[in-house]
Amino acid sequence: MSTKENRTRLSEAIVALARLADTLRGPDGCPWDAAQNDDSIKLYLLEEAYEVLDAVEMGDPDAVCSELGDLLFQIVFLAQLATERGEFDLADVVERIYEKMVRRHPHVFGEEKASRPEEVAKRWAEIKREEDGGEDLERIPAALPALLRAHRLGERASKLELESKSKNPGFDFLKPDIEALKAATLSGEKGEVSGALGRLLFNLAQFSRRWGLNAEDLLRRENVKKANNWQKKINSSGE
Repeated sequence: MSTKENRTRLSEAIVALARLADTLRGPDGCPWDAAQNDDSIKLYLLEEAYEVLDAVEMGDPDAVCSELGDLLFQIVFLAQLATERGEFDLADVVERIYEKMVRRHPHVFGEEKASRPEEVAKRWAEIKREEDGGEDLERIPAALPALLRAHRLGERASKLELESKSKNPGFDFLKPDIEALKAATLSGEKGEVSGALGRLLFNLAQFSRRWGLNAEDLLRRENVKKANNWQKKINSSGE
């Protein structure tokens, strides 16, 4: 299939999906879809995003394709709700993200040069600050999973030079928090344990980040391993 044919197919598919959402919400559409609003759809949006992650981690291309479609429909549906209110439409969504990506890649679409990922990341952050009028930690969504938000907060703080730039920290990075947790458990005070454990979890996320890892990903993978191992024990005990 030629590039032109691919573009035509893509255009027709996106338009068809937008029309589908419009039909489902219309007078002769689906009562369930007609009853939905932003608050109800945002929950499905989050669920579908996690199902995409699961499919990616399984390494199943067919599942990834299917789950991406489910996620895309939630985006199209939310755009349809906004269209009905006269706020924006799907074309606005696509045009804005296109313009943003072009603007944030001046080394591709402009005269700037960048040969290393670190250079790109730094310039991206600079452009983002210019767009947002500053670097605000509060812009990091509070609804993110806690470990992921801790990672993003540390990432942003690092760009603002609010923390040491040293990389690959050793055990001493965590030792004070581990000692504090040990002392809290010896005190027998639940409140002290809670505070010490929270600080340790936050700094574990920073420890992971500075090693080039992501604590959210690490815990997700460990959850899968533990769940599989425990399920095997359940299955074997029932045989």
